[in-house]
Amino acid sequence: METKQELTELPHSQKRSLGAGTLTAVCVGVAVSQLALVGVLQGVGVAGGEPLWLIGIAFACAYLLAISYALTFSELALMMPSSGGLSTYTEVAIGNFPALMATFSGYVVVNIFGIPAELMLFDSVVREVGGIDLPPKVIALTLLLVLALLNIRGTDVFAALQNSTSVIKGGLIFVSGLAMFWLAPSDTTPGIAGQQAALHAPAASFGMVVGLFFWCLVGAEFVCPMIGEVKNPRRDIPGAMICGITVLAILYGLYSLTARQLLPPELLTSSKYPHLDYARFVFGRVGAVVLLLTAITATVGLVNAVLGGISRMLQGMAENGQAFGFLAKRHPRHDSPWAAIVAITVAFGTPILLMDDRPETIMNLVIAASIAWLIAYIVAHINLIVLRWRYPQAKRPFRSPLFPLPQVVGIGGMVYVISSSPSEAVVIAGYVLGSVGVASALWTRLVMKRGLFVPEPLSAVS
Repeated sequence: METKQELTELPHSQKRSLGAGTLTAVCVGVAVSQLALVGVLQGVGVAGGEPLWLIGIAFACAYLLAISYALTFSELALMMPSSGGLSTYTEVAIGNFPALMATFSGYVVVNIFGIPAELMLFDSVVREVGGIDLPPKVIALTLLLVLALLNIRGTDVFAALQNSTSVIKGGLIFVSGLAMFWLAPSDTTPGIAGQQAALHAPAASFGMVVGLFFWCLVGAEFVCPMIGEVKNPRRDIPGAMICGITVLAILYGLYSLTARQLLPPELLTSSKYPHLDYARFVFGRVGAVVLLLTAITATVGLVNAVLGGISRMLQGMAENGQAFGFLAKRHPRHDSPWAAIVAITVAFGTPILLMDDRPETIMNLVIAASIAWLIAYIVAHINLIVLRWRYPQAKRPFRSPLFPLPQVVGIGGMVYVISSSPSEAVVIAGYVLGSVGVASALWTRLVMKRGLFVPEPLSAVS
């Protein structure tokens, strides 16, 4: 066991240009997407005739689970300020195999499916609403390429793009959420028609609704791999995550409450574009234009944040020998992880070329991705508990309050949500996690030549 020492000196080789505002914008940018809008509306639709207070409890549970992971990642990030993120924390706590599995399943693989689906949904909405006569996939691939090039230009461009898109789409969702104060509900909404039971959710679906709501609050930890570029990480990393999650909870809470009051649950669960129906109901003829602007800012903000966050995770993993070495290369002029950005762009673009024109089964995709992300968060909670026990004297600029209550509650709640998920989503997540697990085990044993569950010393990554 190591004694107390200065293990948290922050790297100085990178340009420190990211402030609290940009970090908060990253948190919001990752979670505000078309997939999230569709997911939260489907969550309200699945709840159907459930009383408002029960839906509120489901949303509150999702919020508390999100705050628990924010506290955990804040302590881990400042204890081990590395661009490797979850992979670095896990290799020190419980070994390289779970580090690889958690990082790839919870971030890389999930987004290889989620980002193409978001881009294809964006492509379809732009062509349908905007009346643009272009072949399918052209808009999606063009946007992906443009954002990749902008990310290679460095963090200044990244920050400007993230700040602007987050403010615009956050404002649009906030205004949409306030619509319940000036619009009358549809005659078929549960609030007017005696809370119809046509889609009355069984008790077992409570966890599924929490999972759909939780999807709207994931990804705040994407700021952690950027710690080397943050001006004041000790203050801004925890503050940005908690602030970002709270802003998201307010925005999505208003949005979902208004949807429940104004639209029938049947529409929310059966429509391919429920957010388009929502926009048209709220804004009338200009609703399509509002949705188009929301779609542009939501998709741009999400893809931009994911490219920036995951590329730095892969760069950090490559530096630690957990991924291909070429992913550690940085641009000689802009100091951005250009090789990782290019690799991720190819990984995101390939499914777009193979997918149909319009992504289907959005609900199962969102829940399956949520499951994989929840597992990554469970691993993070375990990391913190193990590290508090193994390294009690290590320097921690931020300590999770009420330890271990947030971690225990987080693990228990996340396991419950996973166990309540639909079987189709569990099967999808199972295949993904199984494949990643086999690949991670082979890489750990054959390439890294390490034991599967042999942790690295804390001093080796500090």
